[in-house]
Amino acid sequence: MIPRLDYQDSLSSTTLKFLDVLGRSAFRGDIEKSYASRLAMATDNSVYQVIPEAVLYPRSADDIAVMLRLAQESTYACLSFFPRGGGTGTNGQSLGGGIIVDLSRHMNQIMEINLEAGWVRAQAGVVKDQLNAYLKPHGYFFSPDLSTSNRATLGGMVNTDASGQGSLVYGKTSDHVLGLKAVLENGDLMSTEPVNGERLADKLALKNREGEIYRTLYRIGRERRADIEATFPKLNRFLTGYDLKHLYRPDTDTLDVSRVLCGSEGSLGFITEARLNITPIPRYRTLVNVKYDSFPSALRNAPFMVEAHALSVETVDSRVLGLARADIIWHSVKEFIQEVPGKDLQGLNIVEFADTDEAEHQAKVAELCRRIDGLLASGEAGVIGYQVCSHLPSIETIYAMRKKSVGLLGNAEGRKKPVAFTEDTAVPPESLADFIMEFRALLDDHGLDYGMFGHVDAGVLHVRPALDLCDPEQEVLLRRISDQVVALTAKYGGLMWGEHGKGFRSEYSPAFFGELWEELQRVKGAFDPQNRINPGKICVPYGSGAELVSVDGPKRGKFDRQIPIAVRESYTRALDCNGNGLCFTFETDSPMCPSVKISRDRRHSPKGRAGLMREWLRQLAEQGFDPLSEEIELQSGGLRIKSIVDKVRNTVARARGQYDFSHEVMEAMEGCLACKACTSQCPIKVDVPTFRARFMQLYHSRYLRGPKDYFVGTVESYAPLLAKAPKLVNFFLEKEWAQKATEKSIGMVDVPLLSVPTLAESLRDHRARYFDLAGLEAMSPEQRQKVVLIVQDPFTSYYDAPVVRDLVKLASKLGLQPYLLPFKPNGKPQHVKGFLRAFARTAASSAQFLNKVAGLGIPMVGVDPSLVLCYRDEYVKALGSARGDFQVMLPQEWLLSLPVESLPAAEVKEEAAQPWYLFAHCTEKTAKPSTHGDWGTLFSRFGARLQPVSVGCCGMAGTYGHDAKQVENSRGIYGLSWAEPLARLPKERCLATGYSCRSQVKRMEGEKLKHPVQALLELL
Repeated sequence: MIPRLDYQDSLSSTTLKFLDVLGRSAFRGDIEKSYASRLAMATDNSVYQVIPEAVLYPRSADDIAVMLRLAQESTYACLSFFPRGGGTGTNGQSLGGGIIVDLSRHMNQIMEINLEAGWVRAQAGVVKDQLNAYLKPHGYFFSPDLSTSNRATLGGMVNTDASGQGSLVYGKTSDHVLGLKAVLENGDLMSTEPVNGERLADKLALKNREGEIYRTLYRIGRERRADIEATFPKLNRFLTGYDLKHLYRPDTDTLDVSRVLCGSEGSLGFITEARLNITPIPRYRTLVNVKYDSFPSALRNAPFMVEAHALSVETVDSRVLGLARADIIWHSVKEFIQEVPGKDLQGLNIVEFADTDEAEHQAKVAELCRRIDGLLASGEAGVIGYQVCSHLPSIETIYAMRKKSVGLLGNAEGRKKPVAFTEDTAVPPESLADFIMEFRALLDDHGLDYGMFGHVDAGVLHVRPALDLCDPEQEVLLRRISDQVVALTAKYGGLMWGEHGKGFRSEYSPAFFGELWEELQRVKGAFDPQNRINPGKICVPYGSGAELVSVDGPKRGKFDRQIPIAVRESYTRALDCNGNGLCFTFETDSPMCPSVKISRDRRHSPKGRAGLMREWLRQLAEQGFDPLSEEIELQSGGLRIKSIVDKVRNTVARARGQYDFSHEVMEAMEGCLACKACTSQCPIKVDVPTFRARFMQLYHSRYLRGPKDYFVGTVESYAPLLAKAPKLVNFFLEKEWAQKATEKSIGMVDVPLLSVPTLAESLRDHRARYFDLAGLEAMSPEQRQKVVLIVQDPFTSYYDAPVVRDLVKLASKLGLQPYLLPFKPNGKPQHVKGFLRAFARTAASSAQFLNKVAGLGIPMVGVDPSLVLCYRDEYVKALGSARGDFQVMLPQEWLLSLPVESLPAAEVKEEAAQPWYLFAHCTEKTAKPSTHGDWGTLFSRFGARLQPVSVGCCGMAGTYGHDAKQVENSRGIYGLSWAEPLARLPKERCLATGYSCRSQVKRMEGEKLKHPVQALLELL
């Protein structure tokens, strides 16, 4: 039995009092102080971990002002505040031990667009890709790009002055900021834009905090111009902290405070809104993917590419390419980055051209291709081949692979993982190749592996050395390498922090700025004299005596190393999460983690759940408890009276409010839909459903289960029994009182009706019902080729029988003899609820039977993707080699395996104007990325057209949507991406592969969609 975990890093009395008073004030946002909520904000995409005292989610700038004005009271003078957006920073910029203020949950509205003037106004919590999706119908986009664009917020982009691919042409975020709105440390609201003349004079005359800021900046801009020009590097990447270089224009006597706020990492105030200029979308885009025999060859050839007047040149090394090949993303890009026969592809330059004039565009591309052909002919520059791509969706897919590079590096095998701490060095582009050779030699001297990719056109390369930060000596090595890289960049006239900001690297600022350091301190003092806003980052107020944060700051490894190695290695899919935050994607049509999309609560994300699991394992270790031994005992042991008595006592204590951190972890796990999208969409392959099931099993070694768990976990036992009298069962289920009683007693709503007629009744006279193993064994191999075996599952066989019936009919129409295998429980519902001992028994029994049947050499087909894929994943993890090698195919896999001539494509022609629309199950299309293409090929062979519909999760996810606690979220998730296309498209032409998806549509729309096999049958 697991112990009670009562550690929760208690809050100070001052913080508690502040939160209490704030809750009774005009503050309208959310206030969270649970340990789980704070843990979710303790990490970002860096190596650091700092647990805050509370998390606030303001709804407006007024909320922030209310918070900061309250904090002016002397009682709360010790409190500090840390602005946070998407949490994608790689250097701990938004981490802190005070109060985190997250603007992403509520302050995410696009306020205004002015197409004539070419600008848009949006709140700080708007995600970059969200903004571009809004601008696209107008023909514009916000051009600064970054790899985390589907979850990075505008506030974060401004605060780090973000940029990425295409920056030589499009510049950095600061180049597009026309004006900002911010809340200062004292609660004053300030708007910034370039000012001169009378307006500047008015600002300088103000007798408040804003006036002090203007006077300080104006003096520095005028008096220290020569020092600024001499100190700030002349690079495309000029991120140095407070951008004094672009603050003041002496020719027009213009001061722009926005330029100092850009790149300030939230250390000067809370940026709440930005007015940004927007760029017309290029009409013509082409990628030239140039392949090399080595990474140095790719680096040294980059200037050759830049000379071609390209928009950007992005370089990727062989390590990143190798990791991409093992990821789901490779399926969609492999045809554009093909291997060169007889050559070893070790480096890649992705060269993009983007123009508004077609003739000019084509001429640029043709000229570069001509010059590359010359290099190939002469065997120069290490070029071994190239491919050209002008198809816009394919270009976006290639960039999706490049953007995923950061996360992919974290999926490297072994304990050492490439980590971010020296990953954004910037040097003059002409020096990059030599700099990188020296950088590589430095890392090689330490015996480190590393991956490299980046923006070679701008002199920026992302280098991530592989370290095991659970090893204290490796943490010391991180410091040593950081110092060496700072010196190396200085040697080449560059920066260590060219793109991703300083954060915990702020300690290097004084030496870099030299005599200007005092002026930066005075800037900080003008904005935040008490050093309360993101203290220690970038700078500290002059004369304050405060210290900067350091690369020696607290790291995740410090906490993870407290977990025994055996436990860490058993739970790698939780502990390996590197915080890249891809699970925070705003894209509602992405299958990735629907629970965080609907809740906007980071606890309910793969990253959040992985972080909670890490801390839970750490606390178990702190109490000397071994979860692996307990799991073995639970798998083998039976019920004991004392254990039951203890569970009752613990459950009563829980009901009375006794704290246990395990309850907070359970709350997050219960919100998971177990859709498994994270296992393939996450570049690290964080596998929440697996460690969730393990956690639930251990949790319930201490606490009693509710009836809902048994109702779900035993569905495969009672469904066949209920199906013996479906009309009687349905008679009661159709009664409102029965549904209410089910909700109140079990916690389940909208319990589905059984199929009438039953599967057996609908196939009463069909041979498919009469499976005879001995008879099949007696058949010749030729006879067996005409047979197909259908593996039943509890949901389609008993609740959606027409789908199985029509699969039988389809097989018959194709000249085959189908047989229904006797129903054998799959165990998936048991696994979802953490009945792992029962699941192991179920899996072993089913595997034994299916292996025996597989010996016939007859294809086996299952209908529901979730259960079929369970045989391929959960069975392997539970049984290992004992699983055997039986294979159950999905319907499309089986149909595509049939000889083409056996399909009646030539006989069936359907009007091209009448396509079918496919809504694929999210588990299916993430685990098997060829799903859309496979079904499309099949329908084409049947003479019909099929269009995949891009949707996320439907919100049902097995029994999640029937859970009374989750039903509102379930309906909300449906509304995110399913409701709109189903309102627009003819439902009679819409197809869904998942039983739960069809059930959700029936509940929400009152109509049940067909399965694709039913449409194929209809075509015949």
